[in-house]
Amino acid sequence: MNNLGDNISLIEKRHLKEAEQILKLLSNPARLQMLYILEQQELSVSAIGELLNLEQSVVSHHLAILRKFQLVNNKRVGKAMFYRLDDPHILDIVTETIEHADHVLRGKPHGK
Repeated sequence: MNNLGDNISLIEKRHLKEAEQILKLLSNPARLQMLYILEQQELSVSAIGELLNLEQSVVSHHLAILRKFQLVNNKRVGKAMFYRLDDPHILDIVTETIEHADHVLRGKPHGK
């Protein structure tokens, strides 16, 4: 007879901690929107602010957090800073989460 834990693996603590931090940063609606729009197009900080109706300083703060976790990167063009998605598979998490939210909101089972 096998012990319960014999065939079950756990997430390594360091990976668990990093995943927790990423999920925390994804819990912010502005950052979710930024990732979503930056998948579609490279944009300047001011353009992101206009699209999301946020102050430039707020946008810069959120982008700095996303950059710290290697989700976006940037380049300077003249005086403007442009950002783009650096890790496209993070959108898999966002898309799956939005699809799940849609199921919940519609009260439908998954896949329907």
